[in-house]
Amino acid sequence: MPESSKKALAWGFLGHVGYRDAVALQQRARQRIRNGEDGDSLLLVEHPHVYTLGRSAGMADVLVDEGRLAARGASVEKTDRGGQVTYHGPGQLVGYPVIDLNPDRRDIRRYVADLETVLVRTLASLGVEARGRTRQPWTGVWVGEQKIASIGVHLSRWVTTHGFALNISTDLSYFRDIVPCGLQDVEMTSVERLTGNRPALQEVASICALAFGDVFGRRLVELDCVS
Repeated sequence: MPESSKKALAWGFLGHVGYRDAVALQQRARQRIRNGEDGDSLLLVEHPHVYTLGRSAGMADVLVDEGRLAARGASVEKTDRGGQVTYHGPGQLVGYPVIDLNPDRRDIRRYVADLETVLVRTLASLGVEARGRTRQPWTGVWVGEQKIASIGVHLSRWVTTHGFALNISTDLSYFRDIVPCGLQDVEMTSVERLTGNRPALQEVASICALAFGDVFGRRLVELDCVS
C-alpha cells in the first residue's frame, strides 16, 4: 500500500507521566476519535512506580501491605483493561495505542497478536530474540521461559485503550511484590538483564513506533502536542 494512502498514526514519547494522567490522555484521545475530530494515536510513556489491577485482578495479587508499598514509593490503581496485576515504573516503555479498529481489524485476538509482533520486532532491533504467546494466561512477549513484556487492553466500540509494557532497564525487584499477570512462578526479565545494555527509552520508543506503523499499516506523524 502506498504510504500516502495509509491512515495516519500520531505518535510521541511523552517522557515521565503519572498513571492517572496517562489514563485521562487516552480517554480524551478516544473521545476525539468518536467525535470525528482526530485520528489514531500511539502514546509512549514512562511511569513512576505503580501497580495496576486489571479486571481479573484483586488485592490478593499484591503480596505486600500498604506500608511496604509506601516505603517503595509505589501506588496501586484499578483499571478497566483486561488481565490481572502488573507493574509499571522507571526504565519501562509503556505504550498506549488509541486506535480505531473499524472497519477491517475488528478481531481482538488479531489485535493482541499484532501488539506482540510489534514488541518482538522492537526487541529484535535491540538484539533480543523473543516470541509472543497470545493464549491466556501467557499473553505477552517471552524470551525462553522469562517474560519481558505484558499486554492488557480495553476496547470500546472497537476503539482501543491501554496497551503494553516493555521492560528495558526496569528494576525487576518490584515484580516480586505481586503475582505478575496471575502467574505464580513467572520470572520477569529486561533488555538490560539479557544484553547488559541500557538503551534510552526515547530511542526504544522510536523503534517501537516504526514497528507499530509497519504492523498496523499506518503512516507515522509526530505529535505536535498532547492534551
